[in-house]
Amino acid sequence: MTEVMTMTPGPVTHDDGQERELKPAIKKGWRKRCPNCGTGKMFQGYLKVHDSCTVCGEELYHHRADDGPAYLTILVVGHLMAPLLHITYVNFVQEPMVLASIFTVGTVAASLYLLPRFKGFMVGFQWAKRMHGFAIKAGTDK
Repeated sequence: MTEVMTMTPGPVTHDDGQERELKPAIKKGWRKRCPNCGTGKMFQGYLKVHDSCTVCGEELYHHRADDGPAYLTILVVGHLMAPLLHITYVNFVQEPMVLASIFTVGTVAASLYLLPRFKGFMVGFQWAKRMHGFAIKAGTDK
């Protein structure tokens, strides 16, 4: 038997009747905090997401961020660094190795800063939209 999923208009609600608003969940995720309470840390290390929030107990293991944060990081950093490199090269005559060294460090630093934030952003988005099992109550199969 196939199960049909339907989209219903109106606000999405928790299993306990509370709404899951998108913008606050995304902002909390960007700050690397639990999308539910905003207090608990989302990550165990640099990119490893806790199975559940250490404060409110919200299950976070449902996320499927995969390669999305890396793609977003490359997109943003590439669009920032390419024009900056061109402007710097044209306006400030430098040795190519000096520019390469400076922009290599800048690119790595920007990437390391943005990658966990984009991952938190994606986990918060998935939580708010009830994707990949975030809508399932604990202890149930549906």
